[in-house]
Amino acid sequence: MSTWRDEIVTTLDTGNAFAPWRELVADFPLDGINERPPNVPYTFWHLLEHIRFCQWEILEKLVTGNQVKATWPADFWPPKDKEVGIAEWHETLRQFEADLEALKALVRDESRDLLAPAVAGADYTMLASIMSVAEHNAYHWGELAILRQVCGTWGPGHTG
Repeated sequence: MSTWRDEIVTTLDTGNAFAPWRELVADFPLDGINERPPNVPYTFWHLLEHIRFCQWEILEKLVTGNQVKATWPADFWPPKDKEVGIAEWHETLRQFEADLEALKALVRDESRDLLAPAVAGADYTMLASIMSVAEHNAYHWGELAILRQVCGTWGPGHTG
């Protein structure tokens, strides 16, 4: 039998309604990580790094109890002209996955009251912050999937 904590972990992974993030980045053509899709001011890596940073920022707040000093949008998006190599692409994915696993471990930790304030004095709960990560990730992973379709970067066997 599934618990509500298990349901939250599932939501962080797939939400039972969308493709797992690993499938969305699988076989990504690495020569396209710095490509800007049509009418979009950022590259595929910029989008991936934005997803990673936003998830990390909330995880850091929940783990330390302190707000991360970050300015919107400068700290939440890489510089528009920044390009990366394949190693950085893989490092962003590695960090995203490590932080996602840490966030899921936090959810599974029954000693944590997920209905408590996220940080001292906050008017929102840990659960609200965690669900914000799930929603933000789902939004941008869907965006990545559509941009892959637009740019023709899916592999030959992709059925969409």
